Amino acid sequence: MPSSVETLEFQAETRQLLRLVIHSIYSNKDIFLRELISNASDALDKLRLESLTGSLAEVDTSDLHISLEVDRDARTLTVRDNGIGMTRDDLVELIGTIAKSGTAGLLEKIKDSKDAATAESLIGQFGVGFYSAFMVADKVAMRTRRAGTDSGTRWESDGEGSYTIQDDQDLPVGTSVTLHLKPADSEDGLADYLSESKIRQIVKRYSDFIRWPIRMASDRTDADGETTSELDTLNSMKALWARSRSEVTEDEYNEFYQQISHDWLPPAETIHMRAEGTFEYEALLFIPSQAPFDLYSRESKSGVQLYVKRVFIMDDCEALMPNYLRFVKGVVDAHDLSLNVSRELLQHDRQIQGVRRRLVKKVLAAVKDMQAKDAERYTKVWAQFGRALKEGLIEDTDNTEALLELVSAASTHDPEKTTTLRQYVERMKDGQDTIYYLTGETRAMVENSPHMEAFTAKGFEVLILTDPIDEVWVDQVPAFDGHRLQSIAKGQIDLDETADGEKETDAHRAQREEDLAALLTWLTTALSDHIKQVRLSSRLTTSAACIVGDAHDVTPTLEKMYRAMGQQMPPTKRILELNPTHPLITSLRTAHDTNADDPALTEIAELIYGSALLAEGGDLPDPARFTRLLTEHLTRTL
Repeated sequence: MPSSVETLEFQAETRQLLRLVIHSIYSNKDIFLRELISNASDALDKLRLESLTGSLAEVDTSDLHISLEVDRDARTLTVRDNGIGMTRDDLVELIGTIAKSGTAGLLEKIKDSKDAATAESLIGQFGVGFYSAFMVADKVAMRTRRAGTDSGTRWESDGEGSYTIQDDQDLPVGTSVTLHLKPADSEDGLADYLSESKIRQIVKRYSDFIRWPIRMASDRTDADGETTSELDTLNSMKALWARSRSEVTEDEYNEFYQQISHDWLPPAETIHMRAEGTFEYEALLFIPSQAPFDLYSRESKSGVQLYVKRVFIMDDCEALMPNYLRFVKGVVDAHDLSLNVSRELLQHDRQIQGVRRRLVKKVLAAVKDMQAKDAERYTKVWAQFGRALKEGLIEDTDNTEALLELVSAASTHDPEKTTTLRQYVERMKDGQDTIYYLTGETRAMVENSPHMEAFTAKGFEVLILTDPIDEVWVDQVPAFDGHRLQSIAKGQIDLDETADGEKETDAHRAQREEDLAALLTWLTTALSDHIKQVRLSSRLTTSAACIVGDAHDVTPTLEKMYRAMGQQMPPTKRILELNPTHPLITSLRTAHDTNADDPALTEIAELIYGSALLAEGGDLPDPARFTRLLTEHLTRTL
């Protein structure tokens, strides 16, 4: 029987915290049920543990569970468990006070916080989610009895400043928390928490993988109009990540992946891992077979969910996965975090940063393993996500080498297949120490570029890079496996051979430059509005001219990208290279030597420059003038 009622005051800091919780902290009031279910689950875990260690060996643990009970007439919602329970002293210590140092200082931080998210993250450091019940209830009543004791305790409060407590001999082992609910109010964010569908929705979202069954009675009406009450289990309890890989079938993995990703295809790869030690967690990650439609949109978010001891905390947890791996789907279940941990706290948590590093290495290792063991599957994955992975070469310097091992690109070696950098290196010519590449909008444009001529003639393989991101990462990655990456459209290229395969002597090269020195000087002056230098080329065999940049110049495509993003970019003057053996250049030299003042020569110089610009896919500075000059000179030749 209940004893006499004793009224006690909340600790002063607890009263302040209660007011903040009820009136300003939590923006999502649904989480009150998550908190109470989580507390119940912890109580069941503790009872199970103590029954195994022998201190409570006689306690019946055959049907540990959580019950949700709705009474519409009384407007109450009860969360009940048959777990470890609490003593009277436990209630006073855990509910009536906050027995932790620094309480007052933390409360000041909460008051001074500018937004609810910051405040919520601060309160989360205490683990006092029980108080969230007062957001939706006018009164909270708790009945509890500690396993192994003969009597229980009744506790009640309206959350205003005091609570009542009394002993009770007739309570079962475990704890029940009864909420006397406030009326539903959309303006205050109070849903109808007596609604069966609402309760099911909250349990499914936050507590679906709790290991203990969460049960609720539901009314069923048969064909004859008879209504019966049936007990339903609301949660699946199928936390696949908490089981060993040998215990989970491929069908179960696929079903879970489809549930969290809403993708109808099975994943390309499943990564199941567990870490033990100072910070324990399980992770179940999936690499999809197909890229989502919004992978490259600004609104695209991380696909990793965060759980704490099987309780859902948040979607798209950016702290666990870098942006370039945003396509990875899955869950991470941490054992030692607060349920109310915020995104801001996660970003600076050293243990979470350590988890992130290990997850990234696991994902990259899985793709690498796929590359080695299943080339066809790897090729498909790279086709879907290669562009995103290459973003990592810009963002993630810690994993540059691992990412470079994964890079796959088209090349001049095989028009039907892509190649890895490792395969390129294995095919390099004797004495070649450079990996050559050329960027462009399409493969056809790159293959037909004048810059390719000497490389094609002399059998040097060139990587063909056509993703916009290629313009950026190749400038930030100096080398692969000790081999420098070199754009064949930048800097001086010396293949050390003539087109017929014979080495060109220094004397022959010097003589040629001397013969054309006057022409080069004149052209540099005539085209000074567009270029900074005219020089002879070693990369041309059939074209008359091409345009190249200095080794560290920004490419025209990258310049356009920066301008499209609103960045101011000064125009970059580039270099015009001439093919000294081309008939047009030799004729131009003869004409210049004969009559350097002929105005037609300047027009021909403009046409040579414009043609070279068009050949690389560039934009003419004055298309109308170029067309007029070309028409006039063609007319004269007829």
